[in-house]
Amino acid sequence: MTDLTSVFPPSAEAGAGDRPATAAAAPGRDRAREVLAFLVRRPGLVAAACWAALVLLAAFAPGLLTSADPLAATPADKLAAPSAAHPLGTDELGRDLYARVVHGAGLSLQATLIAVLVGLVAGSVLGLLSGFLRGWADDVIMRVVDVLLAIPGLLLSLALVTALGFGTVNVAVAVGVASVASCARVMRSEVLRVRHSLYVEAAHAGGARWTRVLVRHVLPNSSGPVLVLAALEFGTSILSVSALSFLGYGARPPTPEWGSLIASGRDYLAVAWWMTTMPGLTIAATVLAANRISRMLDGEWRHRR
Repeated sequence: MTDLTSVFPPSAEAGAGDRPATAAAAPGRDRAREVLAFLVRRPGLVAAACWAALVLLAAFAPGLLTSADPLAATPADKLAAPSAAHPLGTDELGRDLYARVVHGAGLSLQATLIAVLVGLVAGSVLGLLSGFLRGWADDVIMRVVDVLLAIPGLLLSLALVTALGFGTVNVAVAVGVASVASCARVMRSEVLRVRHSLYVEAAHAGGARWTRVLVRHVLPNSSGPVLVLAALEFGTSILSVSALSFLGYGARPPTPEWGSLIASGRDYLAVAWWMTTMPGLTIAATVLAANRISRMLDGEWRHRR
């Protein structure tokens, strides 16, 4: 009778071919466990990420969080305290405050993103040229940056938005210009560190044009700290945008915006504290979440052990 073991090898030998796949999957599982352990030890980071995701959802898909009309007024429900029907209460016209806060996230984050992009792009370009070209270009750019740093950011934003005019975009540009100086300084310091590296010197020796060296070698290796600073500036920009909106330079009523919601409720603090407290807590939580996430980006993963 035929020996079956000669036709079908033992299971141990049959499974030998599966070992490489198992070994290849092991690093992926170890990485997942490492990430999970990292997050378990940092509940604040998890809470910040969840809040940031919720705010982004409110900005881009507010209909998923509320079906109420933020502009619909019900005079019979004016100045109603928080309840099951109105989780954050109502304002002086009977409009649902929760719906207005959710829909206000869109304009507030839109202005904040524009402000961060303006500061990041303009500051990075100035710092890149200043640190790479040196000489008179460095002197001129840095003197302009010093002037911008000498003026308080909110005061500079206020002066710029007064000149530009009212509106969410103008507020965003004004806040972005006020953050150009800090991005330029960080980018310049990184470029000065990178420009004497061996790979940059090798590119110069190989006959590469300075523009190619700047874009291919210097910029990618200098942008890390600037991107972390941009994440940190996100929280500061939210405060600045909300402050200018509070002063009346943002979107015109009845369009909801976080800063204007606080401004409209300041006359009712004695009888309707929720009109200012709820939008204010939303802004504070968003700023804290942005700062916590930026701290994680600033090397916390690398120094986790």
